[in-house]
Amino acid sequence: MDILTVHQLTKQYGTQMVVDHISFTLGAEKCIALIGPNGAGKTTTIRILTGLIKQSGGTIQFMNDKNMTDFRSYIGYLPQHPVFHHWMTGKEYLIYCAKLTYINKLEAEKQADILLEKVGIAHAKNKRIGTYSGGMKQRLGIAQAIIHQPKILFLDEPVSALDPIGRREVLNLMEELKKEMTILFSTHILSDADEISDELILLHGGKIVESGSMDLLRKKYQTAKIELEFENGVDDYEQKLTSIHAVTDTSIERSVIHVTVSNIEEARKEILKMASENNWRLMNFTVNRASLEDMFMKAVQ
Repeated sequence: MDILTVHQLTKQYGTQMVVDHISFTLGAEKCIALIGPNGAGKTTTIRILTGLIKQSGGTIQFMNDKNMTDFRSYIGYLPQHPVFHHWMTGKEYLIYCAKLTYINKLEAEKQADILLEKVGIAHAKNKRIGTYSGGMKQRLGIAQAIIHQPKILFLDEPVSALDPIGRREVLNLMEELKKEMTILFSTHILSDADEISDELILLHGGKIVESGSMDLLRKKYQTAKIELEFENGVDDYEQKLTSIHAVTDTSIERSVIHVTVSNIEEARKEILKMASENNWRLMNFTVNRASLEDMFMKAVQ
């Protein structure tokens, strides 16, 4: 079932087209990453979808209902820089947010306890928010965004300002939540999108340059790579590797040779054969796939 359908969405400020005729559909219980460099239009798109700003053109349809004009009950939202009442406790804040969505007091208290446990900060429910770490505040922010049980959760750069521990906590939470609802989150941290997303929407200059499932996009764009490390430097080996038919490109980064190949199996056999015959001091041989960064660069180019 489609949760959200966007058709030819635009947002223009003066002569600048910030969101340029984008169209996409979001299915149920999936995690979709809206990725792109700063200024690509990610935040503007999310703010339009949450009703915070009005689009210049195009349509937004929730739950395949063309007549729906007020879709707030279906969405949850956490902005990039959430603001809290730091004198409140975590539980007080969630009860307050629940009441804003017309949940009665008894149900609000019940849901607050359930969600504090769910997001992993039940131990701090009676502590003031001002004492919370960055990761705890983000988890509290996600809790307030889902207290009314929305169909789709919008997260704008949810981990960009967090330390590694806080980032890991929030990513793990998102992995759990996508089993219950659709998540659309914006990020410029491609490794995060690579880790937890089922689908991607790649924005560049306000336009969608590519979209689809991770598997399909990898098949379309990715080229296999092999990483090699040697005991005694890499310069002498790089030139010899280029003579292998399946090798299409090489580069050196921090004493590691990155070898791009056209056929992973053929290249593996030829490289290992050459290493054995020439007694190379091979310390590490790793077969991996081109990163999401590689894929994004190819798409925008």
